[in-house]
Formats: sequence, structure tokens, C-alpha cells
Amino acid sequence: MNKFYPAFSADFARLLARLAGRKVAVVGHARPDGDCIGSQVGLARVLAGAGHDVVCVNPDAVPRRLDFLAPGMTFLRTDEVLKDNRDYAAVFVDCADHARAGDRLKVRFPRPVAAVDHHLSNVGFAEINLVDSGSAATCEILTGLALDAGLKVDAQAAQAFYTGILTDTGQFRFASTSRRTFLLAAELMTCGAHPPEVGFELYERESPGKLVLLQRYLASLRMECGGRVCIGTLPAGVFESTGTTAEDTEGLVDYARAIDGVDVGVLIEERPDGTVKASLRAKEAVYRLDQIAAQFNGGGHACAAGLNLKQGTETFYARLIAALAKQIAIVDAQGKAAR
Repeated sequence: MNKFYPAFSADFARLLARLAGRKVAVVGHARPDGDCIGSQVGLARVLAGAGHDVVCVNPDAVPRRLDFLAPGMTFLRTDEVLKDNRDYAAVFVDCADHARAGDRLKVRFPRPVAAVDHHLSNVGFAEINLVDSGSAATCEILTGLALDAGLKVDAQAAQAFYTGILTDTGQFRFASTSRRTFLLAAELMTCGAHPPEVGFELYERESPGKLVLLQRYLASLRMECGGRVCIGTLPAGVFESTGTTAEDTEGLVDYARAIDGVDVGVLIEERPDGTVKASLRAKEAVYRLDQIAAQFNGGGHACAAGLNLKQGTETFYARLIAALAKQIAIVDAQGKAAR
């Protein structure tokens, strides 16, 4: 059978050799999503099955709706691993940059052995960088690497990898979904992944508070740039008033993007200290949201990016609209030139 990631074969073999005999920390990013937790659980189980001593490290807890992936797994939080003086070989997964797991973990693991990621904005911060922005999910890359190397992917690892692929492809709807994505998903089912359980855990267990949060977000939507950008805001204190957490914002921005005629949807979260977090989603890669986010020290993918900014919402809102309007004008000009 042809390999899924032949260009990474030598580097992945080198990574396995570098991990031999060492304790391994699989590090994920703050506010972890399905691809992050799926990558951590899946890789940790694959490495443990190959005889490695592995823990997962994350600055935040495993989200409630992803708990089903992690029974029996050891997840250490930042404070715990900072108190742990053991020498870990760190492998960062689904992190666009070294600080994505937080500045304290960046200091704790100053030179990661490897980074496995699919973000377009990742420029390589580890000794071994297995980065492919053409892949739909980090879990897609890890699945292919494991299968190419002949490593055992047990049922729990398969379930984790499948979850990451499902969430980062928008249930196989996004443009990043490829033939390889489906082939690897099929291989994961052969290994024991169970799509009905994944679908139930992810999409059939919303809390009443999440629906109230959705109501608040939808009520705040504003059209900008001639109706081609839709922005919604969650004010400071909304999580307390709705009995929700930041975890419950997952998927909200997709409602703004889904409106007919809208090219870019945005979710802005206001924080009590005046800072903001924004999630950007586009229907097409030409809008290069990774470049928009980079203007505010953020990053991500061409169609999906995010940022955190220590700046008031009002000033940020105006700057964001200006940046999006400029990018839309560039895309329109390129389209006219092509015609």
C-alpha cells in the first residue's frame, strides 16, 4: 500500500528514535478542541503501545464533551508539570506556535523534540517539524504517520483520531476535506473508531445554557462590509449569567458564516479586563484569515483563525473591519482580473 505521508517517513522515524527510553509529554494548546484532544490521546496511546512512557499536558482541562476520549489517560495541567522535575521529551500537537500552550509551558519545554501540526501559520519551532497545512486536521497527519510506520492504532486511539478529523473538517464539509481524509477515516473505522458514538457525544449533548448562549450570540449579530462580514459579540459576564463556560462557544461562529451572502463570520468574546478573543471563519481560503489574525498577533488557517488581544473591543472592532474590508477588496480585484 502507498504511504499517506511519504515525505515525513524519515523524520517520523527519527522522532521515534529520539523518544526511545525517554518520558514523553504530548503537549496541546489552551482551550483545547477536538483536534487537540484527539491528537493528544491518539498519539499518547500509539506511543504507549510502542513501549513509551507518555503523559498528556495541557493548560486547560479536557472539555466536557470530549471526556469520552480520555478514560484512563493521564492529563497534567500546567501547574502540575511545572512542579514535576522529570526530564520529558516534549511533542507539541495542533499548536501553530510555541506559545499556543501558554508562556509557562513554553518556558518548561523550551526546545520541543517535535511539533505535529496543520496550521498554515506554523513556521516550525521544534527540532523535528511535521507540519502539513494541506491536511484537514493534525489527527489526519498523526493517523497517516502511525499507519505508515506500522504502529498499532487501538480502538481508543482510533476514536480520538477520528474525532479530531470529524471536528476540524466540519463533519467532512470544509474545503480541506480530501480523498486522503476519507481513506484515513475508513482506516480508523477498521481500527475500531465508532462514528455514531462520536456524533452523539459531540452534537447531541448540548447543555440548556449553551442554547441560551447561542441566543445571545445570534441577537448580537451585525452585518459589515456590505453584508459580506457578520460579527457577533459575547459581552463580559455572559458565561456567568448563562451558566456556561468558554467551552460552550464551540461552533457559535459557524452560524454567522452560514448566512447566505456572508463570506466571513466572526465571534468576539469580551473579557472582564477589557481584552478580547476573536474567532474568524471564512467560506473560502482566498480570504486568508490567517493573515488577518496575524495583524493582531494571532494565527491559524486560511479559512479559520483566531487571536487574543489586550485591547478594548471598540478600538479592535474598527481595526478588524478595516482589515477585512481591505482583504475583501483584494479578493474582488483578483477575481475581476481573472475574468
